[in-house]
Amino acid sequence: MSENTVAVTDESFKQDVLEAAGPVLVDFWAEWCGPCRAVGPALDEIAKEFAGKLIVAKVNIDDNPITPNDFAVRGIPTMILFKDGKAVETKVGAMPKSQLRDWVAGAIA
Repeated sequence: MSENTVAVTDESFKQDVLEAAGPVLVDFWAEWCGPCRAVGPALDEIAKEFAGKLIVAKVNIDDNPITPNDFAVRGIPTMILFKDGKAVETKVGAMPKSQLRDWVAGAIA
């Protein structure tokens, strides 16, 4: 976690994500997940780059089992982009920062 990303819990998901004013990219992850740790720094940089246009939220699936279940998260990392309280796009698995950035830029344009 960094100052650019927001930790979201089962209890805060509705307020932090579904009721957010702009688009929110939610990263479902776990401490023990190597690919999750690999993609973390890229997501942090994307959060910084798109500050004011996009919120990057992180949901630890071990500490918050309800929300991943609600959105049928079966593998991690899973990244879901929310707009106006609705899940609009999903990516599963680690990917390079350039690919993540292009996806986000296209999705929030």
